[in-house]
Amino acid sequence: MGRLTGKTAIVTGAGSSGPGWGNGKAVAVLYAREGAKIVCVDAKRDAAEETAAIIRGEGGEALVVAADVGAKRDVDALVGECLERWGRIDILHNNVGIVVKGGPVELDEADWDRVVRVNLKSMFLTCKAVLPAMVRQFETDGKGGAIVNIASIAGIRYLGVPYIAYSTTKGAVIPFTQAVALEYAARGVRANCVLPGLMNTPMIVEPLKGAYGDGSVESMIDARNRLCPTGKMGDAWDVAYASLFLASDEAKYVTGVALPVDGGITLKIS
Repeated sequence: MGRLTGKTAIVTGAGSSGPGWGNGKAVAVLYAREGAKIVCVDAKRDAAEETAAIIRGEGGEALVVAADVGAKRDVDALVGECLERWGRIDILHNNVGIVVKGGPVELDEADWDRVVRVNLKSMFLTCKAVLPAMVRQFETDGKGGAIVNIASIAGIRYLGVPYIAYSTTKGAVIPFTQAVALEYAARGVRANCVLPGLMNTPMIVEPLKGAYGDGSVESMIDARNRLCPTGKMGDAWDVAYASLFLASDEAKYVTGVALPVDGGITLKIS
């Protein structure tokens, strides 16, 4: 415990899209358990409030901000609110993401634009707003910051379901993160990304329940479990603990990494 004591973290997508533990919710709570003050950011205030209530109930500190992270004015405002409240930003965790099924022919142009805006543009905007603050901190006290971006193994291999906008945007997170890592390595900022594999989180229920078997949630979960070398999908806590390492000072010499958290599925030939 205490691996993030004294740090302040912004977590986007900190609410869960349904009952249970989504990646962002688990990350926000775990970061808080390790001592960080958390800015819980979500488009849905109620979802962010639920996460913040867990943090506060366990004795942690949390600030709730409802924001559209695809809009610069909202991102600038939430970063300003964090700095006004706590004076620094040590960790930026970009978790927000959506899935829309469809290949290049089937997918509507509007859905393509929406996925790009939420999954990729949001990371550009948050980094744009947060990086100057992290650099100032490094110049002042030698403590810059860490950025953790959530990509996906869907960005590096086809997983059997056509969701081209999701795959494209999550794949683009990797070179985006590496570019930030190299540009800011000498200025006290590390940037890494986590690539979740097939995960059992609330996010998969609505977008993917009709993509496997008989179209039920149960058949979808069973099919995805069988695809995993471990025999079951991972969960939000697997993503959270990988993210915790990358956000902590234990990873002080780790930057530009794309870390699969996938139970070995990317090693399978077929």
